[in-house]
Amino acid sequence: MKKIFSLLIALNVLPAFADVAYTLKITQPEHHLGEVEVTFPKSAQSHMDIKLADWRTGRYEMLDLANGIRAFDATDAEGRDLKWHKIDKSTWRVHLDNPTRVTVNYQVYANELGLRARHIDDSHAFVDASGFFMFSESFRNDPVTVEMQVPGQWRSVSGMDFAGSEHRFTAANFDVLVDSPIESGVNQLHKFRVDGRDYELVIWGEGNYDVDLMISDLKKLVKTGSLIWQDYPYDRYVFMVHATSGARGATEHLNSTIIQRHRDAFAKRDDYIGFISTAAHEFIHTWNVKNYRPAGLVPYDYVNPNYSDLLWLAEGSTSYLEDFLLLSAGIISHEEYYTGLSKRINRHLETPGKDIQSVAQTSFDKWINQGGDHGKNFSTNIYSEGALVSMMLDIKLLDDSDGQVSYRDVHTILAQRHHLPGTFNSQDVINILNEISGQDYAQWWSHNIEKPFILDVDPLFEKVGLTYHYPSGSQAVAGFDGQAQSHGELLELSHVARNGNAWQAGLTSGDKLVAFNKHQVRDTLNKTMALFEPGQKVIVDFIRRDKLMSTEMTLSEVQSKPKQVAAVSQPTPRQQQLYRAWMGVSHPNAGQTSQ
Repeated sequence: MKKIFSLLIALNVLPAFADVAYTLKITQPEHHLGEVEVTFPKSAQSHMDIKLADWRTGRYEMLDLANGIRAFDATDAEGRDLKWHKIDKSTWRVHLDNPTRVTVNYQVYANELGLRARHIDDSHAFVDASGFFMFSESFRNDPVTVEMQVPGQWRSVSGMDFAGSEHRFTAANFDVLVDSPIESGVNQLHKFRVDGRDYELVIWGEGNYDVDLMISDLKKLVKTGSLIWQDYPYDRYVFMVHATSGARGATEHLNSTIIQRHRDAFAKRDDYIGFISTAAHEFIHTWNVKNYRPAGLVPYDYVNPNYSDLLWLAEGSTSYLEDFLLLSAGIISHEEYYTGLSKRINRHLETPGKDIQSVAQTSFDKWINQGGDHGKNFSTNIYSEGALVSMMLDIKLLDDSDGQVSYRDVHTILAQRHHLPGTFNSQDVINILNEISGQDYAQWWSHNIEKPFILDVDPLFEKVGLTYHYPSGSQAVAGFDGQAQSHGELLELSHVARNGNAWQAGLTSGDKLVAFNKHQVRDTLNKTMALFEPGQKVIVDFIRRDKLMSTEMTLSEVQSKPKQVAAVSQPTPRQQQLYRAWMGVSHPNAGQTSQ
């Protein structure tokens, strides 16, 4: 960790250093309230601007976290009140008549578990500094101490170093603090050691998880970092898990991660793969984003967006590489990998926005891209689209080099040459591609990164001995190019695919379907479509603005089962060679060679 601390300190060099001391007192946990005290070192300025972050690392969205702050006050070193006023929604300006230390106190309302920024209840507190701890740019690089005043039975865990007690931590600066969340409460703590490094698994909440299986697979996972990178940027790593009811998702941090899942979403194999895949994703972020980072993300600006056209590489490539680690470690099978890959490809092909927005554009616009019907029709996703374009790039590199270089080599070099406090841009990545392949990748980059890419699955998969086809038993059925949810006895449209049959018929999201050819809709679109034939013209009755309306549409032809990725039964020697170079393991049908 000392290596990373020094790198983060170097991002913003200031002339003097003194401790910034934070205290969080859990005062009324049942009401999600805590009290924060921050003491800043002596300042000779005429005023000090004290801020709370507007977003948190790992989530490229403005969150306006200051909306939970109340009862702010400021005092000098003698305890005298200092004048202050707010100059914007998340900045408090404290006026100083004389040089003095400044202490501020305020109340935090923390009831947003799913944001993974702030949560307090009667069983725990999850503390991301973004949502709790104010900072001053003047002292952003000064050492930090954090003291948690919590109920006696609680345990506090963080990737930060302990400072004399289990509820007191120290960090090199605010940037380290903001990337080192604290889980404090009634929890399970399991410790293990792999290859000379310490690991902790802390779990808050009861659930149907198997701790022994989690630890066994995490031990396998953390050994795989050396398959891509030359060294590990930490000595200790903490996996934090929330087994809860509503919140789900995960966030990477400097030497820890927080993973949230429904308490009953661990036991089934598909659910467990979701958990361990998330763990692999966040583990990869220890390098990709936390060790090397696109230029637009350095340094973090906690009150304004950090724009980058490479978020697809930061997030999507991470999603792509997680499967390599899991398959190489034997945590998932080939078939399980193919199942996940099939879903990703099918989702891509069913997203009209793929023809509108490139991965570079969706990266830059991540801060404003909206989901829902319009988002699906006119935008893409840095995670899924970034993963697929990373796969395309990887297989091209392997094919161009006869399996000698891969996309993993790009990340190896990024970590070597562009680690923090350095940065990289698109041209740096293109230069690395040219260097390792001996070819010019500028045109490929222009066509697939800066413009919407076309995923031509069959020739791509042919190179590595895979197929993409409809499974046995699939048949042509009537299709409605959209999605709907049951709304009483009606179906409410949540998505209408751009230029599909429902779009052409004038239907839109929010419309409530009543009947097709006077046949009342069933509780799902699929069951409703089963009443008709592909290509059939139908009259659709629907409700819009509380008024019954009708339109005519022609039902499309779709398959009853989605396409699936599978291994060819007799791979050629070259397919076997490239598959092993691609996935780190032998082709599942390597013994059945075709000439």
